[in-house]
Amino acid sequence: MIDVIEASDVIENCRATLGLSGENDSLDDILLAGLLRRCAGILCPCSRTALRSALLESLSHLDDDPDALADRLDDLVDSLIVGGDLLELADVAIDDVKVKGTWVFAAPPSFVMRPSGAIFLAGIVPDQDTFLSSDLSARVAYDGCARYIKPEADEDLAAILLTQGLQHLPETVWLKSPRAGTAEEHLSSFERQLAARPPCGTVNGLEILDPSKPVTYYRGRWVIPSGQTGKFVARRPQEFGAPLWCFVELADGVAQRLMDLPRSGFRWRGCDAAWHLQMAIDFCRGQPQRYRRCDSEPTVRFDFFSPLPEWSQRRLMILGTRCPRDHSLLAYEIPRREADSEERFLQNNLWMVKSDEHQPGE
Repeated sequence: MIDVIEASDVIENCRATLGLSGENDSLDDILLAGLLRRCAGILCPCSRTALRSALLESLSHLDDDPDALADRLDDLVDSLIVGGDLLELADVAIDDVKVKGTWVFAAPPSFVMRPSGAIFLAGIVPDQDTFLSSDLSARVAYDGCARYIKPEADEDLAAILLTQGLQHLPETVWLKSPRAGTAEEHLSSFERQLAARPPCGTVNGLEILDPSKPVTYYRGRWVIPSGQTGKFVARRPQEFGAPLWCFVELADGVAQRLMDLPRSGFRWRGCDAAWHLQMAIDFCRGQPQRYRRCDSEPTVRFDFFSPLPEWSQRRLMILGTRCPRDHSLLAYEIPRREADSEERFLQNNLWMVKSDEHQPGE
């Protein structure tokens, strides 16, 4: 006898295997994040493209729009990197020292204490769906890609997790960010280093972030050079793997000098360096990137229109929760008591302004 298995049955089985409670026969972010962790435990180290492709192939008959699913998986891989489940390292040689690229690794199991008292979980164990005992696994709560456990009364949950082999990451380490400075200082530093680079040849497939485009529509800012002159954050393709981030000087749309990102000694990803640099460029042009703040009780919602560097997203992830977007690229809700200090961080470290305080020409 051959039984016909419905897509909903497969999804239900996947949720049960990953220990996800509740009845839900859709490919939601919680399930996809769990499946990505499972794949990463088997495949890593690998390229992020290989990780996404492996899961996309497995789910090809469970979703009617594979292109949209591929985009969702890309976003979720980014979220797992920000959340500490995956580590993305550049210039890594695997087996063959002549073959280098950007790879993702499964991070070791660890935890961070949240201000609310809950414990944020991160990391992946190879070939396993969880690194916790069965009783603790049953208590894990999910918020998109984030996982956390709330301690019970008079429970030293951190001590219990340490005995189960998890590493405690102090908040100061987890939320470490680059040294604060002015946007002008930040941009000048990059411009000096770019000016010291030798002239480059033709760069095929180059895309630039056009600072003349509205800061409220990130995807619309990416353009192919067509006569622009100046210095731009850019991406250029490579033979294998995701495009490389760079800072480029153009003259009439032709590359003159180019500097790959991140710079040597920078602990974060190339995209984090690029997004931070673009924030400085926008501020210095008089069109700073914006956020929207919506106050309510007991939380405050922040909407963002451009990507945030890893270190700033982690702050919001630890303090609060990610929520559905409202005509924005991403949004978080954080407790009201933390909102003012986080707003100052956005203004002082990322040079952003509240949307109702500055209206750039759109």
